[in-house]
Amino acid sequence: MIRKLKAGWRIYSRKKDPKTGKRRNLGTFDTKEAARKHEREIQYFKRH
Repeated sequence: MIRKLKAGWRIYSRKKDPKTGKRRNLGTFDTKEAARKHEREIQYFKRH
């Protein structure tokens, strides 16, 4: 999940953390395209 913040674009995990009830921060990027690219890399890494 990618959201726009004042600091840029942030990737959050898809599932909520059961302890906190919030989504985990997976990184902040300057452009939406960079955030999308990294999200694809994360999904690839999780399955290989």
